[in-house]
Amino acid sequence: MFIDKIKIYLKAGNGGNGAIAFHREKYVSAGGPSGGDGGNGGNIVFRVDPGSNTLLAFRYKRKFIAGNGGDGMSEKFHGKSADDLVVLVPPGTLIKDVESGKIIHDMSQNDGADFVCCKGGRGGWGNKHFATPTRQTPRFAKNGTLGEEKEVILELKMIADVGLIGMPSVGKSSILSVISSAKPKIADYHFTTLSPNLGVVSTGPERGFVAADIPGLIEGAADGAGLGHSFLRHVDRCRLLLHVVDISAFEGRDPVDDIITINRELERYSPDLATRPQIIIANKVDSLDRETVDVDRFEAFVKENGWEMMYISAYTGENLDEMIAMVEKRLNTLPPVAVYEREYDETDSFVQSGKETVITRENDKFIVEGDWLYNLMGQINFDNYESLDYFQRVLSKSGVFKALEDHGCQDGDTVSIYGFEFDYVK
Repeated sequence: MFIDKIKIYLKAGNGGNGAIAFHREKYVSAGGPSGGDGGNGGNIVFRVDPGSNTLLAFRYKRKFIAGNGGDGMSEKFHGKSADDLVVLVPPGTLIKDVESGKIIHDMSQNDGADFVCCKGGRGGWGNKHFATPTRQTPRFAKNGTLGEEKEVILELKMIADVGLIGMPSVGKSSILSVISSAKPKIADYHFTTLSPNLGVVSTGPERGFVAADIPGLIEGAADGAGLGHSFLRHVDRCRLLLHVVDISAFEGRDPVDDIITINRELERYSPDLATRPQIIIANKVDSLDRETVDVDRFEAFVKENGWEMMYISAYTGENLDEMIAMVEKRLNTLPPVAVYEREYDETDSFVQSGKETVITRENDKFIVEGDWLYNLMGQINFDNYESLDYFQRVLSKSGVFKALEDHGCQDGDTVSIYGFEFDYVK
């Protein structure tokens, strides 16, 4: 079974709590604070698995929860930090936010380097951190912060330089099988290919390109007809399209009409995809009967649209080497495989529904509380300008400032968020 889109739940580990403890030693009547810090929670890390080309592994496991950090202990013994939870995905997997649909990360960026999607909570400080000359026996410690959690969509867009497209049974799988080491299923009926197949085409020592055989498209594919709607996304990254047609017209279809139909579906699915460079591959030339096929009309149509074209036969091998050379030459003039840029802003996670904020008033002080805010405070470095700017953007985007104004907060009033106080300015 081929699965290329699936929703999963991610939860990074919580940070361990700091400990409240005091040094105990014989003949020492008043030992100082010695509570250890809590350990950090485990991150959720995505990693590329080069040998995989489907999301089938996520069919039955859709929840990924990292371990929590250990709590601090007495005598400065710190809690153990939890290990990261590594999630393996195929090359070219997009990680998207469920609510907004925005791209969080493309797992083909930076050569498929590991990506931390959910950060584990920070361990809380033990009471030894809170000792001062005037407060020598602090009887409080800091709890660990919560680990981040997200629902994400994994969407696979295969990484291939060349995509073989065309109507069913035009010979795309046959071509891939003879120009590469791929072994797709081949049979004489429509929709033999039920999932995209990848093959590496060698063009010389340490040279070559990756080709993808995309399941047959038909009219209405952009609306979900046939198999096209499910697999058109796998053409998105291709730099060059090999548009395969059955020049023998064995099934009674006109090659020109086939090209028009497929390009119309590409246009409806993605106008950008429809402008991708194409080479028309007229397959099954060994069975061509020029008495029944208007070759002159076909060649005139191809020339009119400015496409390159080559007659080949996957069955006899005619012109396959020439086709590979043509493809390599064309690829050398094209930009590299597309990489999708991040669209998701970290502040987006604080705008989503279900995050309760409680505001109470004590004279001219407004106290703001909420579990999500408590967790946010653990991520902010209040001595860093950029971190403070991020904090302000989150409060604005999440509606905290508007809620304060709705509660009567005015310029100069004091706002307190878990010990951090500031004067409100509109």
